[in-house]
Amino acid sequence: MFTAILVAAGLALAFGLLLGIAAQWFHVEGNPLAEKIDAILPQTQCGQCGFPGCKPYAAAIAEGQADINQCPPGGDATIKNLADLLGVEPKPLNAENGTAKTVPLVAVIDEAVCIGCTKCIQACPVDAILGAAKQMHTVIAVECTGCELCIAPCPVDCIDMVPVSVGIEGFRFPEPQIRRAPMPPPQATEAPTPSDEPANPPQEEPADERIVTHG
Repeated sequence: MFTAILVAAGLALAFGLLLGIAAQWFHVEGNPLAEKIDAILPQTQCGQCGFPGCKPYAAAIAEGQADINQCPPGGDATIKNLADLLGVEPKPLNAENGTAKTVPLVAVIDEAVCIGCTKCIQACPVDAILGAAKQMHTVIAVECTGCELCIAPCPVDCIDMVPVSVGIEGFRFPEPQIRRAPMPPPQATEAPTPSDEPANPPQEEPADERIVTHG
């Protein structure tokens, strides 16, 4: 029994060493430029650029296989940042990929109409929708990227895109204010009025008792 354990441990150690050597030998370095481009993209994973996500689009830009103006969610700001990074001139957004949004949007499900088909859950690229089969679905607003990929699969048309009223970037806690309790007005103190009789009249000392003797 002990020998079998030693053999199994030795084999596990040998396979671990082989896997470590193989990982080092076949390691593929990532493209630093693609990583910088990916950091600029909005990470909506919407596919409007013609690629399955932001990272494949970034790799295509780095390899010269895609232009910098194919990201509608990023709009002109993303195009300018990409142009500055790559040292090229900015260009207008490609209309074939869509139109830029003036305000960020998030999906909202009409839960009373939802039939629980799970099609929107399967379409969401960032897992921002909660629900189960034949159960009500709901959107996690802070996770939604506004890609709109959940709208088309919905068979009952119960998903709408609404503007984000307050985002994390624009939210500010109000500055704390110290509230002081109002001070009571000073009360006038009346001077004690002299009285005819003192409050503690002096006590009379007892007269000396004299013993009178008669001769």
